[in-house]
Amino acid sequence: MDPELYPHLRAGAPNNFRLPQRLARLPDLAYNLWWTWNSEAERVFRLIDVEDWEAAEHNPVIFLRKTGRRKLNAAARNRAYLELYDHVIREFDDYMRGGSSTWFARDHEAHRNQPIAYFSTEFGLHESLPIYAGGLGILSGDHLKEASDLGVPMVALGFLYTQGYFKQHIREDGWQEARYTTLSFADLPVYPVLDMAGEPLTISVDLFDHFILARLWRVQVGRVPLYLLDSNVEANAPLDRSLTAQLYISDLDLRILQEIVLGLGGVRALRELGYNPAVWHLNEGHSAFMMVERVRELVAADRPFHQAAEAVRASTVFTTHTPVPAGHDAFPYDLIDRYFSAFWPQIGLDRAGFLDLGRHPESWGEAFSMSGLAFNLSGRYNAVSAMHGHVARRMWSSLWPETEPEQVPIRNITNGIHTGTWLARRMHSLYDRYLEHDWAENLDREEIWQAVERIPDEDLWAVRRHLKRKLMAFMRERARRQWIPGGLHPVQIVASGVLLDPYALTIGFARRFATYKRANLIMRDPDRILRLMNRHGRPVQLVFAGKAHPADEPGKLLIQEVYNVIKRSENGGRLVFLEDYDMNVARYLIQGVDVWLNTPRRPNEASGTSGQKAALNGVLNLSVLDGWWPEGFNGSNGWAIGGTEEYEDAQAQDDADAESLYQLLEEEIIPLYYDERSSDGLPREWLARIKESIRTLAPRFSMRRMVKEYVETMYVPALPEPEQV
Repeated sequence: MDPELYPHLRAGAPNNFRLPQRLARLPDLAYNLWWTWNSEAERVFRLIDVEDWEAAEHNPVIFLRKTGRRKLNAAARNRAYLELYDHVIREFDDYMRGGSSTWFARDHEAHRNQPIAYFSTEFGLHESLPIYAGGLGILSGDHLKEASDLGVPMVALGFLYTQGYFKQHIREDGWQEARYTTLSFADLPVYPVLDMAGEPLTISVDLFDHFILARLWRVQVGRVPLYLLDSNVEANAPLDRSLTAQLYISDLDLRILQEIVLGLGGVRALRELGYNPAVWHLNEGHSAFMMVERVRELVAADRPFHQAAEAVRASTVFTTHTPVPAGHDAFPYDLIDRYFSAFWPQIGLDRAGFLDLGRHPESWGEAFSMSGLAFNLSGRYNAVSAMHGHVARRMWSSLWPETEPEQVPIRNITNGIHTGTWLARRMHSLYDRYLEHDWAENLDREEIWQAVERIPDEDLWAVRRHLKRKLMAFMRERARRQWIPGGLHPVQIVASGVLLDPYALTIGFARRFATYKRANLIMRDPDRILRLMNRHGRPVQLVFAGKAHPADEPGKLLIQEVYNVIKRSENGGRLVFLEDYDMNVARYLIQGVDVWLNTPRRPNEASGTSGQKAALNGVLNLSVLDGWWPEGFNGSNGWAIGGTEEYEDAQAQDDADAESLYQLLEEEIIPLYYDERSSDGLPREWLARIKESIRTLAPRFSMRRMVKEYVETMYVPALPEPEQV
């Protein structure tokens, strides 16, 4: 790697493992999440012992610590294994040294030493690092991985949660229980950041009556360093130590403290590490206090507030993800008074002036909006799909009172997915055989994907059937492990998928159980869906997964409603709920089902990316025209539920969309899957639709396209000329 571009990455990975000398580089792989999006690197661990790898839940740090020396020695003597190991280590070293040959280095060479700071409250990088809750975190993780692949000089900042996100358990009555466990950081692929004396590096955030310390940890995401704040420091008060325990604390007092630590503390952490970012990117508004801290720095350097604010705006990018007003963090003024009354004089403002930075009407009264603050102190802003752009411009038009809503300067950059993370190995091999040899380096070029038409139907169908069998085997083995300790009712095991048929049409629905996502839409007429599921010779299976926030009672009731239908004996075990949805479960689902179902109440879905992951693996989308799908659907690459009209009556909308969904299943999807078979048993028209889906969706909704778009339209325009840095 380039030490000038990555000055903080010179130290090797921690190595407290007893390994054969021949395998001494395994910790380098374990402590760099590059392995998570390179299937050959994952096999370097798995092939040592598959059962140990599964028992370690795909965590290489735990795996290397607990796997017996006998198995490691056997691998060190296995010629075939060593060939794979040596190949992967060469690939890894070439990748880490290859910063000067990346897309960013070629196209933006003058800006290679101008780092971009990326702030997010969660990062979904891999199931072994459970510091994510859902889509926002998965997008953040994919963004870092693609920035690494493209050579974007990025540094990221977030939290290392001591309890991660909760483990979900579904009781026999269908009620979700949240179970928390304290993570052992020694078992995670994280480095402690140390000062020059070898002590843990900490930063301090001053509050109205005390200060909070946070120590720093580092995660290596390919070439990109991710620094994580942890307030569980002995010198802190007990309440402050718990600030970084869990994601999305519901208590507003704790929530604002958490966001103060992320914003103010995040800036101070990067300064302590020696970074001077040229561009600062906020992924959602949780870290917006970062901007007032940067204003404070400039005011302390004798700039008046208005000049300091303009400088911050010129170098700040804000991405808003939430089309639902209640999803934007807002705090009552008394909390702002409590924590910032000593702060606003430091930036040259009085109380009213500071409150004006985030003033916004909420359903419960006027409040200080974190997204409002982010819009007011950012110079460039974007929504995450074209449709979300329309919603966001209307939602925030009051910030531009003299501008027509559609002229509000919130642009659209539609979300994408990181191909290496989500593409099944068998599908990757299929693309290797039939696409151009350099397809993986040109993921966003539409002409590359035209060659999907060359894939023989027999080969594509064989891979699709393999991935579905793999999903079914995963569900059975998971249910077996849950059954062995005892304490579960047999209906819970049946509901886990043990009776599914690997050759029946299988529909997947997996996402956060918020009410507007309408997980129960397909069950609006339970008898009708049960008739479809049990039709002789043409059965339909439906797999659900997803969590409701522990404080979201309506979301938990929705899970219970769905689960109670799943428990009905009439469905014959063809309705399934996979509890504790995480990135591992997600991979099996988006690769293994036949159809991906998405039923949000339009226009409440900002983007969504699970359907993009499914499409990449040959799964067809069945979705409401919301989020990214209006940009992707062309009439031949999936199905659209309902139309583009927006209803004032939610019940009428649900009735219309449910009827559209049932008709599509009855009249198009089920017949196409079962009846339109050639003499050799292949569903040729189904496979043609899969190819059309891959060809049209894979390049347009790749993270490569997305990150390039951020670089070209948001980052580079905000960068100063190199000689001014």
